[in-house]
Amino acid sequence: MRAVSKQYVKNINVGVKDNFKQFRRDAGCVKIFRKLESNVRQNLLILFAAGLLFWSSIASMLPTLPPYIKDMGATTQQLGIVMGCFAIGLLLFRTPLGILADKHSRKLVLIIGTLVAAIAPLCYLIVPLGYLWVNSIALLMLIRVFHGISIAAFTTGYSALVADLSPPQQRGELIGYMSLVAPMGLAVGPMMGSFLQTEAGYPALFLGAGGLGLLSVVFTSVVSEQIRFESEAQETSPPHSKHLLHLLTSPRLRIPVAVLLVVGFAFGTISTFISLFIRETGVDFNAGLFFSATAIINFSTRLFAGRASDLYGRGLFISGGLVCYSCSMFLISTAQTPQGFLLATIAQGIAAGTVLPMMIVLMSDRSTPDERGRVFSVGIGGFDLGIALAGPVFGFFADMLSYRGIFTVTTGLMLLALIVFITQSSKNISHSLRFAIGRERDIYALDRNAQ
Repeated sequence: MRAVSKQYVKNINVGVKDNFKQFRRDAGCVKIFRKLESNVRQNLLILFAAGLLFWSSIASMLPTLPPYIKDMGATTQQLGIVMGCFAIGLLLFRTPLGILADKHSRKLVLIIGTLVAAIAPLCYLIVPLGYLWVNSIALLMLIRVFHGISIAAFTTGYSALVADLSPPQQRGELIGYMSLVAPMGLAVGPMMGSFLQTEAGYPALFLGAGGLGLLSVVFTSVVSEQIRFESEAQETSPPHSKHLLHLLTSPRLRIPVAVLLVVGFAFGTISTFISLFIRETGVDFNAGLFFSATAIINFSTRLFAGRASDLYGRGLFISGGLVCYSCSMFLISTAQTPQGFLLATIAQGIAAGTVLPMMIVLMSDRSTPDERGRVFSVGIGGFDLGIALAGPVFGFFADMLSYRGIFTVTTGLMLLALIVFITQSSKNISHSLRFAIGRERDIYALDRNAQ
């Protein structure tokens, strides 16, 4: 094994210039999409449109919902609980939706997600009237749980279907391009949401978000799902892969799940507290700009990260993304000027553009088609749990820590996630370190063509 590893390192060192030239020569979404079969290309383009509408709907409420909840009379602790309820919907429904995607249809799961995205924003319109039958905070909690189902369904079905359609040799590149819907939506959505709320009030905001969700339903309904399972895939499926507990504790998934748990914690912290922290500091920096600028940088990073990971390995880019996440949390915790928040935004955008999409590619490499929906439900479930915990946990300690202290603690957690990944992502520390710096292939990848 050591000889094989040395030879692999030698091949990388010898061929790095040729790989970089090849990357510059033929990287590009137009070229790779032209190589696909027409029906595959059509389905991917429809999925891309549906995903862009879906994420624009979700993101339109990122900078506006925390202030809305505050206006409904919520304390800081209640705000954290209400925002965290979104991830409860994710956690409760991610696993059954993953099973549904594997056993029945990816398309059905996608439609469920887009329908919820269309309906949930309209439910916020009834909150001011909530005192007629139930406390407004309790009603907001229920709506947030329901809204969480949208991401649980859409991301599971979308990721699994895109992975099914992607050839292993170009899997990183295609998933990277198709995952651009998230940062594009996160760039457009907050600006649209802030504009609608400022110019026309919260009702216009919620109607606009619901309308985008409805359009996503229309696009999703015309996707043609192909037969994706073969008997050989079932024969090569690792032992016990059909059991969720074995998936969660298996060597190929437990570290990605643990790392995504911490990343989700960081994401939940930002989503819940960044708007209020910026407002508390008095810095002239718009919270909507933070989300939109992060999404633009996220988009730019994904344009090349997926293709590059096909050449140089997933581990290198996951490690780099975790470093950027740590830097982002540190910069937020120390920011006292617009420039400080801008630097944090840049680091956050690079981190978001690498860690989650590369983790999805990594889990695709480590799974067979017949279990992929469940693998994503378990793997991304760690991310969901982190989001669910961040708001309530830090909301409870908000008065003790302060917003600045919250982001300082999150910095330490991200550094811990980085250490865990570079030491535990493969079968031992030496293999993990080489994989984490791009010097060794992923030994848990089920397809030898994958990195």
